[in-house]
Amino acid sequence: MGAQSVLGARFQIVPTHVTPDVIVIGGGVAGFSAATALAEAGAQVLLLEARPGLGGRATAFTDPGTGERVDNGQHILMGCYYDTLKLLARIGASDRVRWQAGLALTMVDERGHESVLKLPPMASPLHLLGGVLAWDALSWFERMSILRVGAALTPRGPGTGVAVVPGGQNFSSASRESVREWLVRHGQAPRLCELFWEPLALAALNQSIDQAAASYFVTILAQMFGPDSTAAALVMPAVPLDELYAEPARAWLEARGHEVRVNAPVKVEVVADRVTGVRVRGEHLAAPWVISTVPWHGLGALFESPPQSLAMTIANATALGSLPIVTVNLWFDRPVMHESLIGLPGRAFQWVFDRRAIIGGASSHLSMISSGAEAIVAMSNDELIALALADVRAALPAARIASVRKGLAVREKRSTFSLAPDAPARPQAETGIAGFLLAGDWIDTGLPATIESAAVSGHRAAALVVQGLPAPSRTSPHHQ
Repeated sequence: MGAQSVLGARFQIVPTHVTPDVIVIGGGVAGFSAATALAEAGAQVLLLEARPGLGGRATAFTDPGTGERVDNGQHILMGCYYDTLKLLARIGASDRVRWQAGLALTMVDERGHESVLKLPPMASPLHLLGGVLAWDALSWFERMSILRVGAALTPRGPGTGVAVVPGGQNFSSASRESVREWLVRHGQAPRLCELFWEPLALAALNQSIDQAAASYFVTILAQMFGPDSTAAALVMPAVPLDELYAEPARAWLEARGHEVRVNAPVKVEVVADRVTGVRVRGEHLAAPWVISTVPWHGLGALFESPPQSLAMTIANATALGSLPIVTVNLWFDRPVMHESLIGLPGRAFQWVFDRRAIIGGASSHLSMISSGAEAIVAMSNDELIALALADVRAALPAARIASVRKGLAVREKRSTFSLAPDAPARPQAETGIAGFLLAGDWIDTGLPATIESAAVSGHRAAALVVQGLPAPSRTSPHHQ
């Protein structure tokens, strides 16, 4: 019997004024992945978001100076983001992204030399090897070092996860070394690391390759360059982030009789290690299942008095380090880019996106991203804008003669969590509280803090409800 029929046999869709089957806390990717999957399977869902707007850490705001919708940080998806793409398909938003045919990356190094890494139409991972071997930014010796990594990954099929570092090394060994140590062990040329591996790792992990555990990077590589030749394709949001998934997901849920509330700060209520529901501004909302998708640093605040059975989970979450991303938006008086995305290896801002090419509009609007931005996050807005402008003008000749109309710096100080080998353990979805589950990109999905990790976690939490973990007895009228 399929998941939908199992859950459909337990739950019936009912008007939203009755007790929901599941309360989902948080209106980001994880929350909407869980809520829509459960609703699709037949559960009655109530989603609660503490803030006025939806989207969590992947959202957008209106810039008062230009009137444009500006993402709080530029995000891109990949062809291997199977759970994210499943969410978009479920809510009818697949047409809100643009697929790049294969992977083609324009890079401008610190000397100003522009080159393009383009994967040829070959079976994966041969397309990666062929692309690097044809990359004129590297010497032949530097190109040949890619062959050693090609033998170091053993991918599985699409959507099934990835495995191992072979050659007698199991996956846990990669979790004990840094990304740089792993690259050195596999003989990667320093310039190949500078132009490709390090920018890729920073974008995926948001942490220095000297700090982040190699296991997460290996996972990303094996997904991108596994058997699915479309897995490495860039998938660009063609609309602001909240319009990509959050607002369509809300409309999808509400059209099917479910409820989404904003401005709804939550306290989870637990009796004898069993969830009984939540309290929102003094209102008790009963439910036999509660899924929390709050970030790691917000878990403890969900409880007036945290249950002892969650003490270790909350302690580990509190100790999990947070890492910043800085985005600087620059508006020019004329177009300055001919690509939608350009890599700037070796600079403070590693990637620059042309928002006009991605989502349209008349203005020349660049979004510049600094991942692993601990060294610059404390700078003033003017300093960040000046630094970003210096980086883009050093790389793009057209930007040197263009006038800047406006600059806007956006800091996400707790954008992601630490992936260091000695970081506290990430929790599973199940907890010591009956009926209380965890989701979010920081749950132990095996992935770094990506949109895909959030979507995977939301779907896993929904599946646990479907599979029928020992659940509290249901006393609401529509279960009798």
